[in-house]
Amino acid sequence: MPDFKEMGDYRSRITQETFGFLKALTWDEMHDMVAYIIDQGWVPGIEHETPAEAHGHYWTLWKLPMFGVKDTAPVLEELEACHRAYPEDHVRLVGFDDYTQSLGTAFVVYQGRG
Repeated sequence: MPDFKEMGDYRSRITQETFGFLKALTWDEMHDMVAYIIDQGWVPGIEHETPAEAHGHYWTLWKLPMFGVKDTAPVLEELEACHRAYPEDHVRLVGFDDYTQSLGTAFVVYQGRG
């Protein structure tokens, strides 16, 4: 039987979303991820939250989701704008699947310092 006292709080063991265990994505890799979201027909959305509050409740939406976007450039520009406006926050990109009414993907793009 496992020793649960040694396991610690699950929140201290969680990584930041889908790709949280990987090194930071390069600009080209980020472009490819945004292109994938658009190619799947998902709606890109950008969220941010302070690191201390990143677990346990919904993140704050940065503007409205980008319905109908067909190009990666506006999404990448909005990611940068959100990061400039909230440099201490985590910023994540989500892909809303409007057919299944769920998230297709969600991952942190910028790790906050706060």
